[in-house]
Amino acid sequence: MIKGTFPIQRFQNIETPFYYYDTQVLRETLDTIREELRHNPEYEMHYAIKANANPKVLRIISAAGFGADCVSGGEVRAAIEAGFPAHKVVYAGVGKSDREINLALDYGIHCFNVESEAELLIINELATQKDKVARIALRINPNVGAHTHSNITTGLAENKFGINLEQIEAVIEQAIALPHIDFVGIHFHIGSQILDMIDFVALCNRINELTTLFSRRKYPIRSINVGGGLGVDYGHPNHKYIPDFHSYFEVFRKHLHLTTGQTVHFELGRSIVAQCGSLITRVLYIKEGTCKRFAIVDAGMTDLIRPALYQAYHRIENISSDEPELTYDVVGPVCESSDVFGKSVDLNATHRGDFIAIRSAGAYGEIMASQYNCRQLPKGYLSEEL
Repeated sequence: MIKGTFPIQRFQNIETPFYYYDTQVLRETLDTIREELRHNPEYEMHYAIKANANPKVLRIISAAGFGADCVSGGEVRAAIEAGFPAHKVVYAGVGKSDREINLALDYGIHCFNVESEAELLIINELATQKDKVARIALRINPNVGAHTHSNITTGLAENKFGINLEQIEAVIEQAIALPHIDFVGIHFHIGSQILDMIDFVALCNRINELTTLFSRRKYPIRSINVGGGLGVDYGHPNHKYIPDFHSYFEVFRKHLHLTTGQTVHFELGRSIVAQCGSLITRVLYIKEGTCKRFAIVDAGMTDLIRPALYQAYHRIENISSDEPELTYDVVGPVCESSDVFGKSVDLNATHRGDFIAIRSAGAYGEIMASQYNCRQLPKGYLSEEL
């Protein structure tokens, strides 16, 4: 989607701020992934719902034949309601409650990604009460770093996620011995917004080391879940709106060693939905400071928290103006100094009422919105419904 293709006239009667999802971009992204998966029938994709749980977006992804990766009972329910088949739903998370585990057991999901010995024992106990057998994979903390923001790396030894390497064999043996547990394999996730493919090569090497060891121990590894983490180009959403899926999958084709009958599960989220979404906001005021010029918009950190939380960059465009560019700090109305979308942003000369598009906001945008300052939650609209 390039600048100028936004249906601005159709925006006139919609209350801002709101999320706009270009379904052509989303469907092209899904088709690109499906084409890559076509070459490897042992590969299975589970969309990471935490990136975006807009029901209309979920229905498009489920209709493409993907499974779902969930991190809460609410996400499991959202997946089922959006049409994802239960046998393609996997469920991770370090703090699954009894209620959430029971919900997933009742739905008959494909697999729990178990993150501790304590959780394993509770799942077995609850499955026993229901006279069910719970399929589980053990999430291993591989101590593999990722070249990304410290808040979104998850594979190091000090992270809260997963079971440490020195504990994993004992937990596998316990899982195999439990009567209401079906141990199917192992699960990993090293972080998010990863653009350096060497990080995934390192993950493959660690997995190969472990599966070689497990093979000697006669542990039955039927499933290897490598998580997600592939990043997107936030700087060039107009021209690089399809992430480099080919290089990503090629890493696993070349470096991950499989044995007959093993399946590989992926849990991509951001790379599927980020580029199809934009936060659309309107300019409230232009404030001329002593040293700066501010474009004050009606969206705030309550609508898109990533810049405040991660110092994340999003391309910002004035989609109403073709005038010569001026430099602005683009800020929101929330009563916090961190309510800033971008500093020293070059925009076409901007005026009250102009539409501003904050790009690459389809992931971790609408889903993370809050009602701080008693603000309304933003709505989401598909391009095909406007």
